[in-house]
Amino acid sequence: MGKTLHRYLFASLLALGGQALLPASAEAGADQQFIPLATYRVGAYASSGIPVWAGMIDYLRYINEVEGGINGVKLVWQECETEWTAEKGIECYERFKNGLDGAPVAVYQPNGAPAAYALSDKAEADKIPLITLGYGRTEATDGRVFPYNFPVMLTFYSEASAFINYVAEREGGLDKLKGKKIATVYHDSAYGRETQGPLQLLAAKYGFENIQIPVADPGNEQAAQWRQVRQLKPDWVFLRTWGVSTPVAIKTAARFGFPVERIVGDIWASSDEDVLPTGTAGKGYLALTPYPGGTGFDIHQRLKQHILDAGKSDLKDPHSFGSVYYNSGLVNAAIAVEAIRAGQKRFGNRPLNGEEGRWGLEHLDLDDARLKAIGFLGLMQPLKLSCSDHEGGGAAKVQQWDGQRWNLITDWVRADRATLRELIDDKAADYAKQKGITPRDCTGA
Repeated sequence: MGKTLHRYLFASLLALGGQALLPASAEAGADQQFIPLATYRVGAYASSGIPVWAGMIDYLRYINEVEGGINGVKLVWQECETEWTAEKGIECYERFKNGLDGAPVAVYQPNGAPAAYALSDKAEADKIPLITLGYGRTEATDGRVFPYNFPVMLTFYSEASAFINYVAEREGGLDKLKGKKIATVYHDSAYGRETQGPLQLLAAKYGFENIQIPVADPGNEQAAQWRQVRQLKPDWVFLRTWGVSTPVAIKTAARFGFPVERIVGDIWASSDEDVLPTGTAGKGYLALTPYPGGTGFDIHQRLKQHILDAGKSDLKDPHSFGSVYYNSGLVNAAIAVEAIRAGQKRFGNRPLNGEEGRWGLEHLDLDDARLKAIGFLGLMQPLKLSCSDHEGGGAAKVQQWDGQRWNLITDWVRADRATLRELIDDKAADYAKQKGITPRDCTGA
């Protein structure tokens, strides 16, 4: 079924007030692996989501058509529109959790902080592992308490620490942070507030002043926040916005005279879509990313040859090829594929269920050699997960916008995961106590 008909059906469902559920990519069956796609192609965050799904779908199609599936197991996927809300995110999960026409679910990506929090208990009860790359519950790093929740690669805590370590590099060392003013302008939501704990801890450790300035959703007006920034005169601003609130923040900062090269966006304020609307105001803006923009990675050459040039890409705008969000889709899809591949080493080359997918995630080991083999070296950091460590990475690169494109200005900047772990374990222990959970014994797992 063609893209035009897909979009017509999608728009028709929305017009009727129904939950948009696009046709499956192919006929499903028990010999296939189902990859659910909880997407948001409409609503306030659609411009961010559309290139993500293009990256995910292009990579899944590449796996099927070029590699013949995962060890011969073909993938089938279907989209369900969430509009980045918890309510619709739950509806999509309920539709997808039992698989598609016999094809089972091995891993589930809620693709949004609201749904990730809402689904935490449900997924554990259903024994379906959640992959929340760069969002979701940071305390789920502790797999002893959260066996089915995987905040892989870069949690919000690690993001905050990587930001502080980058600032320290710029200032001449961690000892130079003492007395500095560091402000966080954040989306006033569970996502935005998630870095408050680690920043408080790091401020106490290094002696910088920790300033927190909330921005109400959706963030269309930020004059009051940036007036406060101008009055307080921080040395650095950590920008933890999302969607429309990011370009508004950058343009308003410029209007109030705060230097953009002293603003570092987090990974949800680091895309092409975030800076293109800012015009000249965004030139010099910095951002953290665990999946840098650009097409200079081997996987892009493979996709261009086999998917884009063959007219099989899901991209609506070819200029988005290699954008930060397109690349995030590639990375998300690759983690799902490699987790299933890891699980097949134990359970055989067949479709996996959620419990088997969890085992695969807890034994995921992507070193440089493996990343090179799949074409992701440089685009994805080495990643090793375990029973007790569901993050496994903890690093980001810093990129800078030159007015037309992102340019990498650092290699991987690592978080201080050892310092953060005590905070994570305490938070996980509190959760376990509240829920009456006995943590798993990960010894020898």
